[in-house]
Amino acid sequence: MSFQLTILGTGSATPVVNRNPTAHYLQIEQDGYLIDCGEGTQIQLLKYKLRPTRLKYIFITHLHGDHFFGLIGLISTLNMHQRMDDLWIFAPKGLAEIITIQLKYSDAWLNFKIHFIETDTEKSYQVFENEYVTVTTIPLIHRVPCCGFLFREKSHQRNLLKEKLPADLTIEQIRLLKQGCDIADEQGNIKYYNHDYTKPALKCKSYAFCSDTLYHEDIIDIVQGVDVLYHEATFLDELLSRATQTCHTTARQAGVIARKAQVGKLVIGHFSSRYKDLEPLLIESKQEFDNTILSEEGLSISI
Repeated sequence: MSFQLTILGTGSATPVVNRNPTAHYLQIEQDGYLIDCGEGTQIQLLKYKLRPTRLKYIFITHLHGDHFFGLIGLISTLNMHQRMDDLWIFAPKGLAEIITIQLKYSDAWLNFKIHFIETDTEKSYQVFENEYVTVTTIPLIHRVPCCGFLFREKSHQRNLLKEKLPADLTIEQIRLLKQGCDIADEQGNIKYYNHDYTKPALKCKSYAFCSDTLYHEDIIDIVQGVDVLYHEATFLDELLSRATQTCHTTARQAGVIARKAQVGKLVIGHFSSRYKDLEPLLIESKQEFDNTILSEEGLSISI
């Protein structure tokens, strides 16, 4: 299954010329999933040749402007392009009211329907699923209600060892083998053991997005073992007191989370505008978790 992440924004709240605010675009098969939508996100989609027509689902972590100020512009452009398909937006309480007021007073009438799904940022639960993926919330600690999102590919069926399959198997028995079941005879005795005729399915792909948050070890169990973890790293650890005061995380702390959660790869971002050179943040995080990379706008990661 195709599981492709493109980073559109790497900065924090204060604008920087070469850093857009937070936005990630995840394409799973033919569907587009946008996670946060900072100012200018629609321009980034164009720049990196990501087709807005494929965008079906938008996930907003919290209602600080650098994470959603690009949304009304994107919606307006989709409408001008005569979009007809429904759009689903998952966000904390308040976003539906904000967008509705903006549309009302700009006299904008949409060609498509928006479904607003209010997230509960206080608990971890499955907020969405379709035939390909489930999305689970990750409660975070910030100055306003905030949650991250865990995208996990749905389980695959086991792979058949076709050269070993008995010729008399029915279609129903083959289906059961792929589901991991043994095949019994009419008397209930095992006739075909699953492990003799199948091999394990491929590991399900996973991506966790943890935006603005105080260092929070409760998320470790939720993101345990994910293939790619994005975690904010606004400050160097020398500004730990500032990070704590503003409910943000340092690069070292992001590395600690990744190490304790035993993730495959850590991507850090949401960099403070005070840092012109990002290499010290990377070095600091890698001291805790070696397989760390910096967010870069336009960076594409195949999961």
